[in-house]
This record gives sequence, structure tokens and C-alpha cells, in this order.
Amino acid sequence: MNAPPTPRLRLAQRTARIEPFRVMELVKRARELERAGRSIIHLSIGEPDFTAAPPVLQALQRAVDAGATGYTAALGLQPLREAIARHCGESHDVELDPARVVVTAGASAALLLACCALVDPGAQVLMADPCYPCNRHFVSAFDGVPVTIPVGPESRYQLDAATVAAHWRAGDDRVRGLLLATPSNPTGTSIEFDELRRLVELARERGGFSLVDEIYLDLSYGQRPRSAVALGDDVLVAGSFSKFFHMTGWRLGWLVVPPDLVDSFEKLAQNLFICPSALAQHAALACFEPEAMATYRERRDEFQARRDYIVPAMRELGFGIPVEPDGAFYVYLDCSAFSNDSAAFAAQMLDQAGVALVPGMDFGHHHPERHLRLSYATGLPELHEAVRRLRTWLAERGGAAAQA
Repeated sequence: MNAPPTPRLRLAQRTARIEPFRVMELVKRARELERAGRSIIHLSIGEPDFTAAPPVLQALQRAVDAGATGYTAALGLQPLREAIARHCGESHDVELDPARVVVTAGASAALLLACCALVDPGAQVLMADPCYPCNRHFVSAFDGVPVTIPVGPESRYQLDAATVAAHWRAGDDRVRGLLLATPSNPTGTSIEFDELRRLVELARERGGFSLVDEIYLDLSYGQRPRSAVALGDDVLVAGSFSKFFHMTGWRLGWLVVPPDLVDSFEKLAQNLFICPSALAQHAALACFEPEAMATYRERRDEFQARRDYIVPAMRELGFGIPVEPDGAFYVYLDCSAFSNDSAAFAAQMLDQAGVALVPGMDFGHHHPERHLRLSYATGLPELHEAVRRLRTWLAERGGAAAQA
């Protein structure tokens, strides 16, 4: 294979600090196998197999017919900001002033805006390892330093206040703040709310920020989820229409910001994004209608049923799952019973069994070689077939517990 050409232009140094999203290479390989006639079960991408609810699609068509395609305010449509605030109140028992809601071009834009506003060059931002890789890169994009702290099953793969305190001493002005995700990608685990409160208080005591990624909060199982919005108006909270509302490609999200920073965030949004998609915003208003919400809650129950099947099934095959996920649609699997190289193991699984999972190397540096991420954002029939294929494949290669 020929070496890639040397770029004619000199790239900014920050580009070297942003790693490729390797899961996309695996997905590309899976698509190639499908084009060659192979049957592939995709348990890799974190994208719901559902689409937007019918009332949302109908609202989109009405917006198209009405020609509602022009620029909106940089902070988003006022009715949508109000609807998001009401949703926080109704779903999470928290009072939220709509003036604090910034509608964004996806949660990625929300987190980028927050890093642009809060992270100076060289400033450290603490986050868990493993974590969603783009969260590290949002910090790096503004020349900040993402500091990943190894976590494991003892803390549900999440940061806790004691661990953070050991890495962020009082008076250490190198650290600017915390970036937390609850529930988390790739682990599907949440931060217990009292622990989240302690984390926020610790950051507050040290004069830093707390930025909480809650894009999976409405996909919480077993209990009514509580939002970090309740922990003070200095907490920044990112939300999304991608996961619970199944609007991944619509690129729409929001960020709750401190009241005294709204003007600054508006200025940044005006310059960096102009505004979110007008059509997506008009359509998203229908997400909160009773019919649509009933659909989304039924689908949340379906995700829970998938979790309740796949977790014991993968344990029976010999994969380690020390902590049951309580949100999102991910399971963080320990594959060390079969291999000490999760990337090679995932590649073999794809080529030989036709099942696509993601190796841990995308998510950090804390034992990625022994972990895989499974996404159960696909139907139960596909999950049953994936387990059947894996049982056969593991038996053929003599894997531990393959006969389970």
C-alpha cells in the first residue's frame, strides 16, 4: 500500500491531538462485507433503529410546506426553548428558565460551545476513562488538555468525588473543570445523584465548571432520572434529540447555561453556527406532544427489554459484565477470557461470525485491549441471532464458556 501523500499545507498542531474515530473504520469494513453478500449484525454504532415519531415527521412536512427554512435566532426558536424547559420539569422534576436554554446543532455543538467559552489553551479538563472519545477531542479542539482518569467497576466506570479530589487539589489552577457523562457512552452506567452533587460541589469549591452530558438521560431504566440542572444554575448541561427522540441525522440538541453567560453563548453561537437547522427545530416541537411522548416511552421500554436479554446472554457466553448498565443502549464487555487484544478479536468476530462490536481503544487508555462496546440499539431478533452466531463461533475457536 502506498504511503499517504505529504500535505502541501501545514496543519495546526491541534489536529495531531485529535485521534481518528476508529469505530468508523470497523463500520466501513462491515459495509464492505455486506456489499460482498455477507450478512452482518451491527452492534457497533450508537444509533437507534427507530426513526422520529410520526407527529415529528408530520411537523417536518408542515414546516417544509410553509417554507420555514430561513435563519432562526442563534439561541433557537423561542417555543422550542420553552418546550425543552417544560420537558426538563415534567421528566426530571426541575424548574428551568427557558432563557437558559441554547438550542444547538446537536449535542456535539453544545459541548463545542461550552469548551470554546470555558477552556483556555493549556487548561485541563478532567473526565473518566473510558469515555466517549469526542468529549476528549472537544477539549483539544480549543487547545485545552483532556485529562482522563482511569475508572472501573468499583465506581460503575464513573468518576467520584474522592477520585477527582485526588487529581484536583485545592489551589491547582491548571484544572479548569469537569466533563461528566451520565448515563455514559461506552458503559451505559450513570452517576448516582448524590455523588453527582458531590462532584459539582467539589468543582464549585475549586472555582471550576461542571459540564454534564445528559444526552442519554431519558434512556434511564429502573428509576426516574434526575437532571444535573437541579444542582445549581452554574452547572452546564447538554441534551440531545438524537437518542431518546431518535433524530440522529437531524443534528439538534441543546445546552443549559448559567444565566449570566447566556449573552456570551449567544455571541459564540452567532459566529460559529449562525443557528441550528430551522426545519429540525420546527419538527422537534412535535417531540413533546402527548402522542409522540407516548411513542418514545414505549420505545424506551423496548430498549430496556433488549438490555434485559443481552446482558445475561453475553455473560452466559463468557464475557465479563461486572456492572449492569442502567441507561443508554450500551454494554461494556470484558473479553479477556477470550483475547488480550480486543481490536484483533473484534476484527475476527466481524470477519468470521458476521457480528460487529467496537473494540475499547476508541474510549480511552485504561485497559482498552480487554474491552468491547456492544450497542443494543437494534431489534431483539437481531440480538438473538448475534448471540446464536457468537455461541457457534466461540465453540469453534474453543473459547471459554462457549458451550453456555
